[in-house]
Amino acid sequence: MADENSIAVLPAPAAHPMANPGYGKRTVPAEPGAAFRPVDFSHLPAREAYIAAYVHRLPEGAAMDVKSLAKALPLYGQQAVRSALNFLSRAGHLHRVRGLAASGDGGTRWVFRTFWSGTARDSAWWAGFLGGDVAVEAAAPVEVAPASEPEPAPTTPDTHRATAYRTLARLGRVEPRLALSDADCHALTELVVPWLERGAGPVSLMKALTAGLPDAVHAPRGFVARRLRDKLPPVPTPELMTPDAPEPRLLGRLMPECTECGVPGRPAAFVGGLCQGCRTVAPGRSTQGVVYRASAFAALAREAVLAARDRRQPVDCRRDTALQP
Repeated sequence: MADENSIAVLPAPAAHPMANPGYGKRTVPAEPGAAFRPVDFSHLPAREAYIAAYVHRLPEGAAMDVKSLAKALPLYGQQAVRSALNFLSRAGHLHRVRGLAASGDGGTRWVFRTFWSGTARDSAWWAGFLGGDVAVEAAAPVEVAPASEPEPAPTTPDTHRATAYRTLARLGRVEPRLALSDADCHALTELVVPWLERGAGPVSLMKALTAGLPDAVHAPRGFVARRLRDKLPPVPTPELMTPDAPEPRLLGRLMPECTECGVPGRPAAFVGGLCQGCRTVAPGRSTQGVVYRASAFAALAREAVLAARDRRQPVDCRRDTALQP
C-alpha cells in the first residue's frame, strides 16, 4: 500500500512543462460517477502510487516523457520513473500511442501521446478505446482527417461561448476536484469568453484553472469563477495576439506502442500493454534487439506510405529521431 505521507507531499504540477501541440497527456473518458469518487492508487506499490497520483493531477497536454517527469519528481530518477510508467501501463492505467499527422509545410510527422486512466482498465477496454469502438465510449479517441481541409469558420461571440462551454464541461474530467454541473458551465461561460477574445486557447485556459489546486475544493463553481476573474490575461497588442498553436491534423488512427519494446501495432495485438513478442520472451531476456526495431520501422513505414498514398504525395519514411518522446 502506498505511503500516505509520500502522497501528501506531491509536488505541485503548476510548473510541469506542457508538451508541444499534438503530444503529451490525454485523459480517457471517466467511468460514470468517477468525478464524485476519490481516486485511489493504494493498490499500487508505493513508488508507482506516488507517480500515478502526480500524473493524475497533470493537465491535458502535459509533457509525459521520462526526463520531464523525473525532473519534477524529487524522489526518483529517470530509470525509476521509466520502470514505474511501464508498470502502470501493464496495470492498465496508461497506454502510449503514436500517429501520423500533417505538418505545416505540407509533409507529415509522427506525434506521440500518452493516454491516462485513473481507473485501471483491462486489455479489452484499451483495445476497444484505441480502436475507436463507439460501444466502449460515446466518442472515438481521435478524429480521422477529412479528405479536404474545411473552410475556417469565422470567430464570433457564439463561437467563443460554445468553446467556453465545452472547455468548462471537460474540466471535471481533467481535474475531478473542479467538476461542474451543466448550470455551472452556463453561468461561467461569460467569464471564459474574455479569455478567448484575448488570445487564450483551451489548453492554456485549462492549465490556468487546474494548476496548484488545494487538497480539497469545496465549491468548484466559486473557485473557478474566482480564478477566471483573477487570472484574466491583459489585452494584447494586435501584433502580439497569437492564440494557442492548433493540434496537428491526424491522418489516420493512432497506433498503440508496446510498453516494453516500443513496437507499434493494432490495438487488439496488446495484452497488458505488451506485444506478443514481449509476452513470450524468456524472463530476463532483453526485447530491445534488432528484430523488434526492424518490426517497428516496418510498421511505421507502412503507415506513412498508406497516408502518403491517400494524400497522393510522396513521403520520407525515415523516422525523425528528434520526435521521440
